[in-house]
Amino acid sequence: MDRLGRQLCAALEGRLKGRTVYVPDAGAELLDAFLALSRARSCGPNGPNPITWEAIDAWSRVMRVPILPRHAETIMAMDAVWMAHAMQRTPEGVKTLPPMSEHSLTTGALDAMIG
Repeated sequence: MDRLGRQLCAALEGRLKGRTVYVPDAGAELLDAFLALSRARSCGPNGPNPITWEAIDAWSRVMRVPILPRHAETIMAMDAVWMAHAMQRTPEGVKTLPPMSEHSLTTGALDAMIG
């Protein structure tokens, strides 16, 4: 990733953490593209889905804004920062479960789950 991409990712990460950040003027259009794509992202049962290459291509064609390959990579890197932040947040008061049970699966437990 180029220097501008690293700066944009750092600025996004800082903003997600609630800090006031400086966005380089050269990155304003890329940030706008990322924000538009992020607003249109789909959600699944486990939360928000990442931006896809197809979504970047479609946005570029619909908006008639050419996206160079290095710019698409920057948008994807910014999305990785956004997704990492979104996946680590748990709303206050929400109980969380461990990703895996401490107990082994038994035939009785399986029968209880699926009937």
